[in-house]
Amino acid sequence: MNRIVITGGAGFIGSHVVDHFCDQFADARIIILDKMTYAADFRNVSSLVSAGRIELVVGDICDFDLCARVVHKADLVVHTAAESHVDNSFGNSLRFTTTNTLGTHTLMEACRLANVPRIVHISTDEVYGEVLDGSRNEEDPLNPTNPYSASKAAAEMIIAGYRRSFGLPVIQVRANNIYGTRQYPEKLIPKCMVLLLHGRKIPLHGDGRYRRHYLSVHDFAAGLAILARKGKTGLTYNIGSEEEFANIEVAAKLCELLGKDIGAAAEFTSDRPFNDQRYSISSDRIIALGWRTRRRLLDELPALVTWYRENLDRYRALIPEESGG
Repeated sequence: MNRIVITGGAGFIGSHVVDHFCDQFADARIIILDKMTYAADFRNVSSLVSAGRIELVVGDICDFDLCARVVHKADLVVHTAAESHVDNSFGNSLRFTTTNTLGTHTLMEACRLANVPRIVHISTDEVYGEVLDGSRNEEDPLNPTNPYSASKAAAEMIIAGYRRSFGLPVIQVRANNIYGTRQYPEKLIPKCMVLLLHGRKIPLHGDGRYRRHYLSVHDFAAGLAILARKGKTGLTYNIGSEEEFANIEVAAKLCELLGKDIGAAAEFTSDRPFNDQRYSISSDRIIALGWRTRRRLLDELPALVTWYRENLDRYRALIPEESGG
C-alpha cells in the first residue's frame, strides 16, 4: 500500500492505529484527517508529523470536497473518526448524527467516487443493544438503545446500501470498550484516574454494576492491520475480548493502585435515561484470520496509572477548582 488515510487519527484510538500502521506498513504514506475536537490532541502524533512520517490534515469529514481531496489515490481508508461518548449523546444527539452518520455518508461517497479499493469502517458493539446473556455475532440484528449507538447503526445502514448498490469495498468493525493511554478522561478508566490523582471523588452511574468488556487499544489496532491485509470486503468483524468487569470492579482496582478506599472515593450518581446492563460479542470470525487478544486489563492498569500521572497536566483544566467555604 502506498497511501493510507486514517480519519480521527489524532484522537485516542486513531493515534494508536496510526502508530501501529506506521510500523506495519513501513513504505506507506499515512495521512490523518482530523477535525481536532476536544478529544484529539496534537501531542498524540506530533513526533510522527515532525519526522515527516505522516501528514495531518485538519478538517471535518462532513466537508465533501475536503474528503474527496484527501482520499484521492488512497489504497486504504480507515475510518475511526466519531463522536463516541454515550453520556454526551443524550445532551447533544444532533452532533452525533451529524458526525457519525452524515460524516460517514460523506466519506463513503468520496471513497466511491475516488474508487478507493479498501475501506475499514469502525462501528461499535453497542449497535447490538443490551446483551444480558451469551454473545452476539455479526449476523445478529441491530438494536441500538441510545443516540450514540443509533447514529452508528444508521451509518452502518448507509454503508449497507453502498455495498449493495455500488459494491463499495467496505470492511466493518464492531469492537468492545477500548482502553489505553491518551484516552480523553470522559470514559470510565481515564476519568477515574484523573479524578483520583486530583484527590476527587469518582462518579459511578446507578449502583455501579453495569458490566463491560475491555479491549486493549493495541490489540484493536493489530486487528485492524489484519483486516487491512486479509479481511473480506463486504463483511463485518467483531473485535472483542473475554475481559468482563462491572464498573465498580474497575473503579475499585484503580483505587487500590492509587492507595484509595473505594468506599470513600466513589459516589453513586443519577443514571442515564437508559443504560445497557451488558454488551458481549463473539470474535470467532477475526480469530479465524489469526487475531487474538494479547493484553489483559488488570495487567495493564499499573502502566496506565503511571502514564496519566506523568501526563496529568494535559487534563488539569478539566478539574474545577474546589470552592472555599
